[in-house]
Amino acid sequence: MSTTTTAVLVPLLPFLGAIAGLLTGRRAPGFVRPLAVLPTLAAAVLAVVVAWRQGGGGGHAAIDAATRLTPTGSVPIDLALHLDGFAVLVAVLVGTVATCVQLYSTAYLRDDPRYPSYAALVSLFTSAMLLVVYSGDLMVLLVGWEIMGICSYFLVGHYWETEAARAASLKAFLVTKLGDVPFLIGIFALAADAGTFRINGILTAAVSGGIDHPTLVALLLLAGVAGKSAQFPLHTWLPDAMAGPTPVSALIHAATMVAAGVYVVARLLPVFAASTAALVVLAVMAAVTMVGSALAALAQDDIKRVLAYSTVGQLGYMTGALAVGDRGAAVFHLISHGAFKALLFLGAGVIIHAAGTNSLAAMARMSGLAKRIPDAYWTMTAGLLALAAIPPFSGFFSKEAVLGAAEHAAQGNGHGIPAAAGWTVLIAGLVTALLTAGYATRLWLLAFHGKGAEATGHGREPLAMNAVLWVLFLPTVAFGLAAWKLPAWFDGGSLTPTLTTSVLSTGCALAGVIVMYAAWRKTVAATARAPLGAVAADPEAAPAVSEIEAIATHEQAYGGIAACDPGDPGRLLLGPLHRHAVSGFHLDAVYSALFVRPVRGAARLARFLDREVVEAYVRGAGAAPGLLGAAVRRAQTGNVQTYLSALLAGSVVLAVAAVLVATGA
Repeated sequence: MSTTTTAVLVPLLPFLGAIAGLLTGRRAPGFVRPLAVLPTLAAAVLAVVVAWRQGGGGGHAAIDAATRLTPTGSVPIDLALHLDGFAVLVAVLVGTVATCVQLYSTAYLRDDPRYPSYAALVSLFTSAMLLVVYSGDLMVLLVGWEIMGICSYFLVGHYWETEAARAASLKAFLVTKLGDVPFLIGIFALAADAGTFRINGILTAAVSGGIDHPTLVALLLLAGVAGKSAQFPLHTWLPDAMAGPTPVSALIHAATMVAAGVYVVARLLPVFAASTAALVVLAVMAAVTMVGSALAALAQDDIKRVLAYSTVGQLGYMTGALAVGDRGAAVFHLISHGAFKALLFLGAGVIIHAAGTNSLAAMARMSGLAKRIPDAYWTMTAGLLALAAIPPFSGFFSKEAVLGAAEHAAQGNGHGIPAAAGWTVLIAGLVTALLTAGYATRLWLLAFHGKGAEATGHGREPLAMNAVLWVLFLPTVAFGLAAWKLPAWFDGGSLTPTLTTSVLSTGCALAGVIVMYAAWRKTVAATARAPLGAVAADPEAAPAVSEIEAIATHEQAYGGIAACDPGDPGRLLLGPLHRHAVSGFHLDAVYSALFVRPVRGAARLARFLDREVVEAYVRGAGAAPGLLGAAVRRAQTGNVQTYLSALLAGSVVLAVAAVLVATGA
């Protein structure tokens, strides 16, 4: 089987698995789990085969294959594959994480009555992302891009019984669509300038100066990327999306959707590089996203929201690398982050089940959690060390590649890259390294080193859930060693750590760990003096049940208390900034005032005009004949004397009128 045929099967198998799962879910429930896991696993294996055959930059050129999909009368649309080192390695990440998520879900949602539709949507989600990764045509890429959007709507809203899930799914859909509109316009403008939707043709036009309005096109595309990859100012949907099942959070944050925007910019980087203004905007967006999300993560009580804001910040590192022109560093961090972030989210699912709550404030008041879930404890410790970029874990090497690229650009060594963009990304990256280590340490201390009563026993976690954690543990620990090999798969630029940024960032990370630990030691005594409400524990039920209960009760049980918890070291360190950070710096309130309320007001006005003005004419048109008929009906009394009297009166009136006319009066 040729490499092209093998690559076609990679997105096709999960798609067929999704269709089969939907068709057989009710009739043959015993086939649902195999149809969820096996096609995704096969796609992951084939993705590895494609990567092996393609061979990266080691003497093997990118593989392109295309067939004309449909004549359009102007710019043609091709069903095209483009397999280079970036595409094949990202596809391996997507397949691996999706397989882990499907395996984990078989235990996590084992009693969920909607599991067949859930598993089918996860498979469709995976297929759509793989289509985006392998696609060589922007219109075909757009199909996968939009399918992911609708899948995220249904998956985030899986627990539709809870108000939080319903609101989060709608918010995710609307915010990402807000970015997709200019993204679509940008694609059409790009194709109009280049004369093709094929990515290779567009890149050729960009390099040769064939794009007439590169700044406008880049900014339009950037709006869609900001929505899909949750970058400021369109990042607000991602923390709220934590109302969905934990495996969905792992899939969205690690290998699909949010990674899609970064990947598209990496593929189209010459288009962005053609505009200095676009690169500066990208750098500023990355810097604000990194620092703002890290501060917000320090203030969150929900363990999954901490991880969600950390994803936003790590995506900021990736867009920062793209802003300084190094897509190799961006994709290196994308792959590294995908492994350890999937581990962290799936580990968080184990913690929520074991603790019976998603509240870090509540976990800080229970002891023995680390001993009861040793698999989650050790693997999540590794994941948090990778997130904090502590050597020798993978996050250190990939983050250093980003900071090294920023340093290179800041010194004026980046061809066509403004030094201002380099300095912006470098300074923001170092500040974020300090904050990231701080909130990672806070999560670890509050979740695993609480002081108080023993946590309620739930028994040992299912094998499928624990096994997946150890599978993801391996790349979390060892993938950083690929820094010496990946340049051959990418553009050839060095990805190895540089001395200056390594010392600075590691020093910032260690400072963050030490400061947070000191703050925790200072506040831990206050934990016992400020008890919290009940924990929603259900030891006998599936893990997803504990999560549903935690989501439904978190705000009522802990919302007002955790925000001012004296035992929270993050609150101590942030000081007056804490109340702003806990609400994401009130961006939702700003958007509500600027957009939501005016739109709702306009909707109410439109409803009033429709009901009271437009419908008034309709009602009048129907009422007028009725009134006329009623008047005529009253005249038809059936009394002959009345008719004769009316006839006589009318005759008299006519006679008088005739006399007046004749006399000229």
